[in-house]
Amino acid sequence: MGASSEVPALRRGLAILTAMTGRAGPVSAATLARELDLPRSSTYHLLAELTAAGFVVRLPEEHRYALGVAAFELGSAYLRHDPLERLAGPVLRRLVDQVDCTAHLGVLHGGELLYLIKERPSRPQTLITDVGVRLPAHLTASGRAMLAHLPAAQVRASFPTGFARRTGRGPRTLPELRRTLAAERRLGWAVEDGHVTGEFASVACPVFGADQWPSAAISLTFRHVCEPGGRADCGATWPELAARVRRAAEDLSGRMGGRR
Repeated sequence: MGASSEVPALRRGLAILTAMTGRAGPVSAATLARELDLPRSSTYHLLAELTAAGFVVRLPEEHRYALGVAAFELGSAYLRHDPLERLAGPVLRRLVDQVDCTAHLGVLHGGELLYLIKERPSRPQTLITDVGVRLPAHLTASGRAMLAHLPAAQVRASFPTGFARRTGRGPRTLPELRRTLAAERRLGWAVEDGHVTGEFASVACPVFGADQWPSAAISLTFRHVCEPGGRADCGATWPELAARVRRAAEDLSGRMGGRR
């Protein structure tokens, strides 16, 4: 790469692509500029470069932009190679053997968390999480573990239609989500207690790729019921389990060339 000034432009271009993948259809440049807090002139310039490279297609009649063939080819190449899943499999298996809980590897897809791998102990418990299942990222420990390390504008752009609910727990607004992410960033891991399924909790840590951004997250899920008469969310953080998850996430980050 040339001058270091090109790096922020690359990050902004990737932020545009990420925002577009989280939408069901084409989007205007003005919307992208507003959601990502970018100058309109810069947004149009980045979209022009992405269009020239085939990652974006301009729809002149609609004054909008859509993902191009190059973006599809990039996704298809990932499905052919599966490098993340190949590297993560042994790491998750060792983690499950250590703690006898269900482990997951998940990635962000817009405002959703997509599960790529699920490793179960010898006596697994019934969970709704499975390979290929998508859940609202703000309700899952894995989703928030990654969101906590993304730019605020990208977090905002990931939830254009609001915040889904499942059990009545979890962040309900953008300010509430931001406070939760800040607290979990200080803690060092994310915690989900009954946000997805009642009487189950999870802890998760992010996995960093070679670009130093979170590319996935590893989580442990286990049965948990708060003490009778206590608060609905007792505030437990499970540091011992989190330490195991963190070591596994650091191991996988190192395998991917990212920071530990």
